[in-house]
Amino acid sequence: MAKKTEHKHELLENPEAIRETLEGAESWVENNSKLFIGIAVVLLLAVGGYFGFQYWKNGQDEEAQREMFQAVYYFEQDSLNLALNGDGNALGFKAIIDDYAMTDAAKLANFYAGVAYLKQGKFALSRLHLEDFSSNDLLVQARAYSLIGDTYMEEEKYDDAAKFYNKAANYKENKYFSPTYLMKEALAYEKANQNDKAREVYDKIINQYWESSEFQNARKFRARLEPNS
Repeated sequence: MAKKTEHKHELLENPEAIRETLEGAESWVENNSKLFIGIAVVLLLAVGGYFGFQYWKNGQDEEAQREMFQAVYYFEQDSLNLALNGDGNALGFKAIIDDYAMTDAAKLANFYAGVAYLKQGKFALSRLHLEDFSSNDLLVQARAYSLIGDTYMEEEKYDDAAKFYNKAANYKENKYFSPTYLMKEALAYEKANQNDKAREVYDKIINQYWESSEFQNARKFRARLEPNS
């Protein structure tokens, strides 16, 4: 241990020792110049490739957003087939998803497609697209989970519906949207004849979200589930 300490001390205070160490490093670089250059080239290519890819991706996303404008218009007009499949000139959401798969626009197209299929009663297709959607947005991601829950409710798969309503309520939990999704979760449990779980969810609304518009209904529905009521 003493020798190691003395060696470190020598490197710190002895200029000659420092010079010899640096000369050793220079000698290694000279003797391994091809390896050193190869590593440098690989690093440069990796960095250049990353920024080049980001530039390309941003360009693709801007193009996809422009292409999607007409599909969104059709969606808002409730022309769902045109929104999904396009009109022969403008692309629909399905083509945006396929042609611009790595873009944020494609993610958003998955959300729109999921909602469109839900409106058409095509619940499995709706889930397929909503599950491919992802976002950090407080509102839209929770909404996607809730819509998946809606597809299961329509199919009378109440346990699955409750699971996704719970995911919606707990995604960046907040007093504005969480109570709404909790109410849907509780109602799904009621449909599944799991009244104990429904009461727990109503209790959460009553105890944690007493300022919300769902508070009164939660109290009323909770009372209805009392064993002696």
